[in-house]
Amino acid sequence: MGARTFSLLAVDGGGTKCRAVVADVRGGWLGEGRAGSSNYQSVGQDAAAREVSLAVKAALTDAGYAPERDGSGGVKLGCAVFALAGLDTEQDRTVLTALVVEVLHGLDIQVDRLIIENDGFAALLGATDGAPGVLVIAGTGSIVYGVNKEGMNCRAGGWGHLVGDEGSGYWIGKKAITAVMKAEDGRGRPTRLTERLLSHLGLNNAEELYNWTFSPEYSVERVAQLWEVVSQALNDGDEASRLLVEEAADELYQGASAVIRNLSMENEKFSVILQGGVLQNAPYLRGLICGRIRSDFPSAQWDSAKKEPIYGVISMGLAHIRQIGLHES
Repeated sequence: MGARTFSLLAVDGGGTKCRAVVADVRGGWLGEGRAGSSNYQSVGQDAAAREVSLAVKAALTDAGYAPERDGSGGVKLGCAVFALAGLDTEQDRTVLTALVVEVLHGLDIQVDRLIIENDGFAALLGATDGAPGVLVIAGTGSIVYGVNKEGMNCRAGGWGHLVGDEGSGYWIGKKAITAVMKAEDGRGRPTRLTERLLSHLGLNNAEELYNWTFSPEYSVERVAQLWEVVSQALNDGDEASRLLVEEAADELYQGASAVIRNLSMENEKFSVILQGGVLQNAPYLRGLICGRIRSDFPSAQWDSAKKEPIYGVISMGLAHIRQIGLHES
């Protein structure tokens, strides 16, 4: 029996979750699958490949593909678009291309056209639905993407947790740990973060916190969750937490400002969209960013995302399908 054919596979692989959708040539959903984090910079290549594979396999199953019934011909795709976190340099592209090829080979999938992009760009397309806009994302990581009325796009930030991701959940969590250690040895003022953070992690003192940072339990995802502890301490009136959140807001504003200026959008109308678990659940941080942007760029208009990021991935795929003239088989 020959290969089972589908027009489009769209994969949105972020730092928190991976989502895959099998669609027809009009963008209609045929199947969906979900899995965990697929940012290879955070979880490693093997874990990232596993999660992408799980999401794709689940989407194909949901679309009705069953190898035991359909035979050994595998799957043939007209177009596959992978929008993946961690694609920041040409070296990243090399790594992720090999990862995607490995996943496709492992699932016996052939693809006529393969596209691999950064997940932030896909999120931008989904959020703005093609209109001029700036998307500020702060979740586990952070990045700012923008597109102007001429269709030019650019980004700022998103350089990973080791050297960037300013204002993200991980960045805030790491800063919180630093604040506790500074308070412990007298370089910083006492902070309610000490009690709250130690309690959250089930630790007794700063020395145990130090040891925890070198333990197997330490991970980007675990540290990123500590932003919630900072938010709680902020609500308690903690000064160190307030300063930390204000610094995070400034970092995210600087990214947005750079994108707006690089795209020469200062005097044109455009939407600003805030996304990610941190920005969606931290009103003080969100208010600070909105205030700065509104003050410096009066033409900015606040908006909510038009569509989820996966729709941006699908739109990229549909554009390529139109280019190659693919029709429903």
